[in-house]
Amino acid sequence: MPVAPCLVADIGGTHARFALAARGARIAAADQVCDCAAHPSIEAAIESFLRTRNVRPGAACLAVAGPVDGDEVSLTNGPWRFSTAQLRDRLGLAKLVVINDFASLALGLPSLEGGETERIGGLDVGSDARLARAVLGPGTGLGVAALVPGPAGDVVVAGEGGHAGFAPRDELEDALLGRLRRAHGHVSNEMLLSGPGLLAIYRSLAELRGGAPRWTDPAQVSARGLGADDALAREALEVFCAVLGAVAGDVALAFGARGGVFIGGGIAPRLLPLLRSGRFRERFEDKGVQRDYVAAIPVRVIVGGVAALNGALATLSV
Repeated sequence: MPVAPCLVADIGGTHARFALAARGARIAAADQVCDCAAHPSIEAAIESFLRTRNVRPGAACLAVAGPVDGDEVSLTNGPWRFSTAQLRDRLGLAKLVVINDFASLALGLPSLEGGETERIGGLDVGSDARLARAVLGPGTGLGVAALVPGPAGDVVVAGEGGHAGFAPRDELEDALLGRLRRAHGHVSNEMLLSGPGLLAIYRSLAELRGGAPRWTDPAQVSARGLGADDALAREALEVFCAVLGAVAGDVALAFGARGGVFIGGGIAPRLLPLLRSGRFRERFEDKGVQRDYVAAIPVRVIVGGVAALNGALATLSV
């Protein structure tokens, strides 16, 4: 009798990626990517995917963009809420595991192949499993996690590091902080390092420069900023990359991530030219007495989109 495949999903605030695979396999590509807003619930999205495959999985692991603590799960930047036990029963699963999406991304780091990352500075330490590795990534929000070696193997450390307070590094960032603080009170790194955060930077710069913002969508700011015809959008991207470098360096220090800092999410791969040529690496290494410590740490941008799916599959394979 054939063994039912496992369902794995990487569910962010905007998109959900699904795949079916056998335990111990390696997923090379998502079977389907859907817009979360197109479905009223996570159950509806899963059922829609399964209907296209005409198969019922025996077990599933869902990597979700939000904290996972107990049966009730809520996406931080999305409308979906669900009970793990109820969802398991409604889908007819023998086993359902729900983990944080960046915990899943961290667990997927060992599955990464050469062409799935681009290194930005630091030493090429390869895949030394004796060294801690950290992941962060701007998307709809900002995720942070780490993979730390332990006596019995790697241990994933997941939290909500994207909501740590933003620390400006120059006068311009002081001004951005002031504007965001007046609007929100607490200003987290996520309020700058995300799709909405890029738009907030752009709008704040327009105010500071005495102009009116032309664009209303982060994708427009990104596209115009990567071109040569919009100085304000370009400046917004440069500030974004500089702040990302500073926060990535903070994450490296916090986790002792001498095995590398990996940047996931949907935004960073599109900004590779600026990450290489701008202030990203300068800010990453600007850590005072620990400059030499972080200067040796490589940063790798994940350009393949399946590490979190492989991390979810690894969770079911334990």
